[in-house]
Amino acid sequence: MGKARAEPAEDLPSNSTRRQLMENEVLEHATRLFAERGFSGTSLQDVAESMGLKRPALYYYFKSKEALLDRLVFEATVAPAKELRAIGAKKGLDPATRLHAMAKWIVRYIEANTDRFLLLVRSESDLSPASAKKFNEGRRATLAAVQSVIEEGIKAGQFRPVDPRVAALGVWGMCNWIAFWYKPDRSSSSIDGIASQLADMAVGGLQRAERRESDILSPRHALATIRDNLDRLEQAIDRDQAR
Repeated sequence: MGKARAEPAEDLPSNSTRRQLMENEVLEHATRLFAERGFSGTSLQDVAESMGLKRPALYYYFKSKEALLDRLVFEATVAPAKELRAIGAKKGLDPATRLHAMAKWIVRYIEANTDRFLLLVRSESDLSPASAKKFNEGRRATLAAVQSVIEEGIKAGQFRPVDPRVAALGVWGMCNWIAFWYKPDRSSSSIDGIASQLADMAVGGLQRAERRESDILSPRHALATIRDNLDRLEQAIDRDQAR
């Protein structure tokens, strides 16, 4: 019998990739248990058992449940701030277009990470001083990224002369609120359609009246309207087929 052919090294996941996949799985289980039992009512042993592992095996990835919460804080604040800064720094796009893209990104991110977002909102008092500091710094950074684009829009004459911090808080709060009310199985709109509508509201609420009127006839607005109508048509077809 000949020797079995070894798989090419490039076809095998790297150690770092396997570790990342495992860490993500641990975080998902921890998020669910923290939400069900509360942070103080959940042990690392509980997380290990939910995954069919022994606790020592979990130590390779996270040394404590506080370390788990630290990672959740990082992914919910630091990572979004970095992404929003990148959107805000895109060249060749006016402030209104960048703010629109930011609002859409926030809505989609919150919808994709609703459980983690709500967990951190409800577990803020359980954060260690270091984690609380990181959490607050991350939130300030995300708000600053949005505020910076609004300030640019005001200086450029696209936006009304409002308090940019209050406006940024309004945009951030409106987009975050989707975590509390959006239910995919009960909504008649897709998440992309909702993200576009909320982004339109965020920009429209800040634009000067003459800018809003010109945007009604703009190609971007027409394309967004077509996409939203197509989403609604597709959902109507799906409902008819399900009957």
